[in-house]
Amino acid sequence: MTQATTAAAAFAGFGERDFEVFEIGGLEARMDALIERVRPKLHLIGDKLTPSLSELCGEEMFTHVAKHARRTVNAPNDTWVAFANNKRGYKAHPHFQVGLWSTHVFVQFAIIYECPNKNVFAERALAELDSVRASVPGSFVWSKDHMVPTGSVHSELTNDELSELFMRLKTVKASELTCGIHVLRGDPLLADGEAFLKQVKETYRTLLPLYQMAFA
Repeated sequence: MTQATTAAAAFAGFGERDFEVFEIGGLEARMDALIERVRPKLHLIGDKLTPSLSELCGEEMFTHVAKHARRTVNAPNDTWVAFANNKRGYKAHPHFQVGLWSTHVFVQFAIIYECPNKNVFAERALAELDSVRASVPGSFVWSKDHMVPTGSVHSELTNDELSELFMRLKTVKASELTCGIHVLRGDPLLADGEAFLKQVKETYRTLLPLYQMAFA
């Protein structure tokens, strides 16, 4: 499929077969299924979202689909497409993600351990805690570890707990932080590609202030 064809194709959403990839045993078998079923959808999401996200952020954004190339034994438990303002990679930069676990789809802003801007974001977030508290919807989920599927619901965090997340990002070398929505497996939204992409755009618009706080 050419890039032009991919760009013109409609995104059909996610279905049970996509989530079932993570129930397949063995690295090779799971990767084969992931490459066949899920990765084309992640590339398509990238094609659909990058222009609007570039406009939203006021800078050119680039698509990076996870390849899991370093894995030699353990099969991946999740996969994703990331969007960053760097063409060569995303891990060292504040970025956005759309991805899947076996239980849900996540749509989020992320700063992971390789990003040198962690301190910039953490200091601003601590200084503007009231603004962060007010701008992030109560149902959004924070996570301090992108390797696990669960997190902390924004409305259930006290100010002290929220501050602790930011302080940890500032002081712990291997720390990271994500914030966004979880759309559970089986949610009708996932079967409606157009509606899902609209929700992703709205989520990124909501998360934009967090993204902007990561830059001096």
